[in-house]
Amino acid sequence: MYEFALYSRKGRTDGRFESLVDAGRLDTVYQCILTSIFKCHGHRHDVIFHALLNGPPNPPLRLEVNGSGIRDARVDEKTWEGILRKVLNGGAHPGILVEKRSLQSLVKAKHESGANIFVLEEGGENALDIDFGESAVFFLGDHVGIPKKDEKFILRFGRKVSLGKQRYLASSCIDIVNFILDNYVMRKFNTKR
Repeated sequence: MYEFALYSRKGRTDGRFESLVDAGRLDTVYQCILTSIFKCHGHRHDVIFHALLNGPPNPPLRLEVNGSGIRDARVDEKTWEGILRKVLNGGAHPGILVEKRSLQSLVKAKHESGANIFVLEEGGENALDIDFGESAVFFLGDHVGIPKKDEKFILRFGRKVSLGKQRYLASSCIDIVNFILDNYVMRKFNTKR
């Protein structure tokens, strides 16, 4: 299982918003959900996406989208605006979980489960040279980034991995990592994701 965890500093923690952009940049969360889970004519069953929302009114919240359980979700922004509004207001949607949980709690749980933990950062090890194993979690920040104290906490359990010196949008980073993982899984396990 491969997982992506986006730290959203201002992402709203309720469904009271006019648009995803106005909701503390939940449009970034939406874009990252798409690149994590969806592919042409289907979705990835071996991926879980976490959004760690730290905006008003009730942070922190963890929004989880499970690729093996997601149903009834097209890829357009309007659909996801409705889904996010519903689940952040306490409603349910197949494959989506919302819970009160901090970044530190998620990191500890993933470490205890045996997952390899990585922080996407320009100064890390080259992603093309890493053995990811069968279970890995990739932490990345939104347009503001992961706070330094939280990054230090994550690095107590993991290490930095780099996609190169160029800075990319969070959603693009996830696309690139999925491409690398597709090739890694094919080489290592002789199977497709």
